[in-house]
Amino acid sequence: MITKESIEQAHEKIKPYIHYTPVLTNTSINQMVGANLFFKCENFQKIGAFKIRGGMNASLSLSPEALAKGLATHSSGNHAQAMAFAAKTLGTKAFIVMPSNSPKVKVNAVKGYGAEIIFCEPNQAAREASLHQVVAETGAAFVHPYDDVRVITGQATCVKELLETVPDLDIVVAPVGGGGLLSGTALGAHYFKPLVKVYAGEPEGAADAILSFQSGKVEKAPYVNTIADGLQTTLSEQTLAIIRTHVSDIFLVSDADIKAALRLVYERMKIVVEPSCVVPLAAVIKHKTLFADKNIGIILTGGNVDLQKFADWFND
Repeated sequence: MITKESIEQAHEKIKPYIHYTPVLTNTSINQMVGANLFFKCENFQKIGAFKIRGGMNASLSLSPEALAKGLATHSSGNHAQAMAFAAKTLGTKAFIVMPSNSPKVKVNAVKGYGAEIIFCEPNQAAREASLHQVVAETGAAFVHPYDDVRVITGQATCVKELLETVPDLDIVVAPVGGGGLLSGTALGAHYFKPLVKVYAGEPEGAADAILSFQSGKVEKAPYVNTIADGLQTTLSEQTLAIIRTHVSDIFLVSDADIKAALRLVYERMKIVVEPSCVVPLAAVIKHKTLFADKNIGIILTGGNVDLQKFADWFND
């Protein structure tokens, strides 16, 4: 059970290890959208993404004996970095299963934190099989990227900070992949400002969450093909239950929409963000009428960018 008190306790626990990230605004984007947007910049967070919040909370929740055996997870990127950073910070080992096609910038960052990487085929079954073997051999504690109460609680601290900085928000919009951030955001908004509505943006090329949201059971995307590489995972039963209870709607955006939002943030805000984190902005732009004249918080989830891909994103 995730409560207001457990989110507050998690925030106090992880504060020494994270940044209280800034909230930025941009007049030209506001005028374009016809609303007041407040960007919570987790791209400035430790490890360059919000994932450190959940990863650190889960790690700090372990007993000293469990922590001493190390941390293990499977992830293509930002959660991998979070667990590698947590292990280095807390003086233990990290064993990270990563798909062979993981972004090079994220692989290099995980290596840089001193973690041991075990590469696997780029599918869920291979991830889980490799992870099971690693845990059996090492005894390391498995911290799931999103299907973990400790992780979800840690991610909820992001919206807590956002609402502390901008108390008069009407709406918060987050991206959705596995649902850890979205479910944490929805619960955090529910507890700290119940009148705030929470929406999600999802890529058309990884559209499982919207199907699950509509059907009430965990669905798979019809196909997976999107530049938003951080949002290609599937909801869990746990994250789906929270999302269906506390999220108002999920909006799909195309890769063209994502690229346009990405260009907008780079050109107008002058900050480094990755494609996954502008999906909420793309959703707001696509549905201007719904969001008109509202105060909207947008969680920019990360800025771990493979610079070699820039040409592909912006040459269309």
